[in-house]
Amino acid sequence: MPALPSHLWYSITSLGGAGLTLPLAIAIALWLALGYTWRMAVLWLATLGAAIGLVTVTKLAFLGWGVGIRELDFTGVSGHAMLSTAVYPVALFLVLLSARPSIRLGGVLLGIAAGMVVGVSRVVLVAHSPAEAITGCIIGALAALVFVRAAWHLQPGRLSALPVAVSLMALSIALHDVRVPTQRWVTHIALKVSGHDHPFVRARWKAGHHRPAAAPLSQTINTLQPAPHSSDV
Repeated sequence: MPALPSHLWYSITSLGGAGLTLPLAIAIALWLALGYTWRMAVLWLATLGAAIGLVTVTKLAFLGWGVGIRELDFTGVSGHAMLSTAVYPVALFLVLLSARPSIRLGGVLLGIAAGMVVGVSRVVLVAHSPAEAITGCIIGALAALVFVRAAWHLQPGRLSALPVAVSLMALSIALHDVRVPTQRWVTHIALKVSGHDHPFVRARWKAGHHRPAAAPLSQTINTLQPAPHSSDV
């Protein structure tokens, strides 16, 4: 992995946090509704929602029932990787909507690349395995490309690029390190649905244990993602 200082990896991984990417996604939807139609806004939110649902299902399956792939160290799709590769390409697409198609496509690819870097940060910080980060990037990129394909022929010029860019940039700066305890929420849902008192934990699961950890819930949640900045969808 690239030899960057740890604080830079933490800053990069924060770009994929739900506290930043979800407000950006809502801002994108509002701009779409303002400049075009609510139909496009709903399409964007529905596409992203489907990707979030898929990530959540994989996490619930592991936390509640220990469903994963040991050979790949896979316990659930990385939400950071998925959200960043879904949101940033669409944000750049919206900003560049009035530009030439080649520039617009370049923006989308740049957004996907940024999301992939976030995925790498999750592996470097030992918050996810490579398989979990890669699947997150794939799902996020597919969600972005599905929406971009549907919106590619939107009439340019109905939104001014400057206010869109400034608003999204301001959100990114203001919310860069805002953390949302999504992992804790998903864990509580998994326990509620599965009926278990304690969630499955990666280390015990990899060792072949078929029962959830018996440690106190607060301690167990803290060990689900060993690195800081590890709240995930």
